[in-house]
Amino acid sequence: MESIVDIPPVMLPHTIAGIMVYILFMRRGIIGEPFSQIGIIFEGAYPGIVAAMFFVSSPYFVNAVRDGFEKVPVHLENAARTLGASRFQAFRLVVLPLSLRHIFNGSILAWGGRGIGEFAAIIMIAYYPMVISTLIYYKFTTAGLRESTAVAFAMILVCLVVFAILRSLMKRVGKYDDRV
Repeated sequence: MESIVDIPPVMLPHTIAGIMVYILFMRRGIIGEPFSQIGIIFEGAYPGIVAAMFFVSSPYFVNAVRDGFEKVPVHLENAARTLGASRFQAFRLVVLPLSLRHIFNGSILAWGGRGIGEFAAIIMIAYYPMVISTLIYYKFTTAGLRESTAVAFAMILVCLVVFAILRSLMKRVGKYDDRV
């Protein structure tokens, strides 16, 4: 199961991941067809961009969260159970709070490390509407290096600010971890 989770971002070239996304989410695809019958179209639309980003970035989140859950000492969960907590309560009150840092890190890795920069899977399913990666490519191919550099620099600044805010929040989550 871990190998299946890791294949899209780690082993496959980006273009193959893009083809997989397109095959799954096109109007006649396994996932796309039922959604198109209720009016949700992935090709050339925002849902396609979200599906592509999710497809290539979700393994980073899954792996980080799995590692976080594995690091929670089992005896703490067992202690909660012996004190009368149900399995769900033990998970909610012990495992989840102790795994918050990993969940947060997984979110940052998935979004910032892979999702926001995805290019190939996005252009396969939805070149338009443009996201930052396709916009930079478009600017480079139509207007040259100067135009694409300006957009890339703006994106670097936005990412820097977002990551500074996320890291600040992460420190607060870390303080919460220390109290638990």
